[in-house]
Amino acid sequence: MGRLFRFRRGRNWTNPDAYRATKFWPDEDRVTVRGTARKTLRWLGALRPFILGGILLSIWPAMDPALVEPPRFLSTAPERVEAAQCSSVSPTDCALHFTRCGPGRGQACVIDGDTFKLGRRKVRIIGIDAPEVKARCPKEAELAEAATVKLQALLNQGPFDMIGRFDDMQDRYGRDLRIIERRRPDGSTQSIADDMRASGLARRYLGFKTGWC
Repeated sequence: MGRLFRFRRGRNWTNPDAYRATKFWPDEDRVTVRGTARKTLRWLGALRPFILGGILLSIWPAMDPALVEPPRFLSTAPERVEAAQCSSVSPTDCALHFTRCGPGRGQACVIDGDTFKLGRRKVRIIGIDAPEVKARCPKEAELAEAATVKLQALLNQGPFDMIGRFDDMQDRYGRDLRIIERRRPDGSTQSIADDMRASGLARRYLGFKTGWC
């Protein structure tokens, strides 16, 4: 009878792990699903700002232009609003004088707490909603009067800049939609919309009118 040899199970050559120690497929050159996914996530992380920017550019035209202030890269250049000639030597007096809209109004006037006129132009401040002058109740009428007086005082503090959306959109009433800002002597920026909201005489515009009664 011949010599018996114990059976030894050979390598499974269909398993890629069997090649790990060979020169044919070094471990560092192996391509795995987990490694590919990790590299893809790294690339997506680097591209995230560009992806978000593309999404914003695609949905922005469909948004209510009076809802939120446009980011700077989607804004027009500032439009300076000031008097053509100053009636006083003091630079602080070199500004248009806003009156109340109505009979005998001047070149510039205030309609209510979020809208004013420059000549034939009507300008609606982006991002705020003020009580309506044509009020539904005495409480709203009282707040509308206070809001109009407040906006008039803010606009008469000096020259300011108007900034619109890059496509210069108007609302359905034909009003120019603008951010209203003023550069302070210390270099900071005054936002008229922020000041109106802080006074409690205007709310953040949410795309629909809210009651004041």
